[in-house]
Amino acid sequence: MRRNRRVKILATLGPASSAPEVIESYFLAGVDVFRINMSHSSFDMVRGLHAAVRAAELKHGRPIGILADLQGPKFRVGKLGGDRVELKTGQTYIFDSEEREGDDKRVFLPHPQIFEGVEAGHTLLLDDGKIRMRVIEADPSRIAAEVIVGGPLASRKGVSMPDTVLPINPLTDKDKADLDFVLKLGVDWVGLSFVQRGEDVALARRMIGQGAAIMSKIEKPSAIADLDQIIAQSDAIMVARGDLGVEMPVERVPGLQKQITRKARAAGKPVVIATQMLESMISAPVPTRAEVSDVATAVFDGADAIMLSAESAVGKYPIEAIGMMDRIAIEAEADPTYDVLVHATSTPPQPTAADAIAAATHAVADTLKLSAIICFTATGSTALRVARERPGLPVIGLTPVVATARRLAAVWGVHCVLTSDPENLADMVKKACRIAFEEGFVRAGSGVIITAGVPLGSPGTTNMVRIAYVNEHGEATSLSV
Repeated sequence: MRRNRRVKILATLGPASSAPEVIESYFLAGVDVFRINMSHSSFDMVRGLHAAVRAAELKHGRPIGILADLQGPKFRVGKLGGDRVELKTGQTYIFDSEEREGDDKRVFLPHPQIFEGVEAGHTLLLDDGKIRMRVIEADPSRIAAEVIVGGPLASRKGVSMPDTVLPINPLTDKDKADLDFVLKLGVDWVGLSFVQRGEDVALARRMIGQGAAIMSKIEKPSAIADLDQIIAQSDAIMVARGDLGVEMPVERVPGLQKQITRKARAAGKPVVIATQMLESMISAPVPTRAEVSDVATAVFDGADAIMLSAESAVGKYPIEAIGMMDRIAIEAEADPTYDVLVHATSTPPQPTAADAIAAATHAVADTLKLSAIICFTATGSTALRVARERPGLPVIGLTPVVATARRLAAVWGVHCVLTSDPENLADMVKKACRIAFEEGFVRAGSGVIITAGVPLGSPGTTNMVRIAYVNEHGEATSLSV
């Protein structure tokens, strides 16, 4: 099975999509990677979802990725008397460490890290930004804040601090327990929520090791400030526009989306655009025209993947939403302006042998009008470097490592096939041509370009290119350096 588009689709699983037959239908409709939101999933539920995805993978013979999205640090106010109070613009409101019911004058804040990090002049946002405050004074047990935008505040509502870098571990106790479970289960990607700086990713890396790839979610101003380091430490980036639009002026989000996408692409790290892409399809069978344009813009920007959240997790029309996202992507990629727009935001290759060979592979394929680029890859590195160039022809990733194949399911343009390592260079060329022919990417007389690392199976050593042509039996008829 092959997709008719290069951008990948992620879909969130939830109450509307927990049955194995539903998950299989999502895959057949176009999903490449399934997201499990650990904020709303029990271990039993995660185990069942994981088993259903792997069953679909086995049945259809195509690697499918699984992303376990960790909750991250969540900050909430304590309980309020009557469960709700009205805060008026201009009043002073107190957050303190006294564990008792709050009222319209004060509330318990059970997070000493906030008292430690917040300073006068910092902004506090409550209830997803509906209430805005400015800190007047702060000490280790008390914060006084002026209400800038008032409104009703309910018990346990969230608090965010867009100006504050908090002295916290990026993984909470819940995250650590969830992480231990999903790594043993065997997920492919771990999503890190509310990343503040590159150090957060490095710390998570020490805990995760090579058990899964790390997808860092950009949703805080502090993450924007340290974006280069976060990208350098991560395996992939998610533009989490929902929380980013709460913590920063919403009008800045489109520009930031483009900046993040460009930087991640330059580094050869997959970038996922997420949140409210087809939001209206939670309750309607068709999206708004603005949503269609939003999805298409992400495709034109060269994002690796686009994601559905509530649309597929709890929506009334999940199959329709997946199908719509699939059709939008196909139409955008077929547009005459697509290649121009995608390459308008390209950056020069990095000064490494792997990037030089990837760029040369793209140029040779274009010059000779070849039909496919074939990458032998153990870790996925070779396929990532080739995909970074956004070539105008199919990229086939061949790997003996199932974890690599599943991770590459999130990467732009890569069609991954599990296969054994070739015995030698001649066997490599034969295997590449045969698989490309069997998968429907080439026909008799077509040419392919093959890139790999020599010695074969050595990670991070992309250093070889071969050109071959295919006969009517899918056999290599000629080859050259």
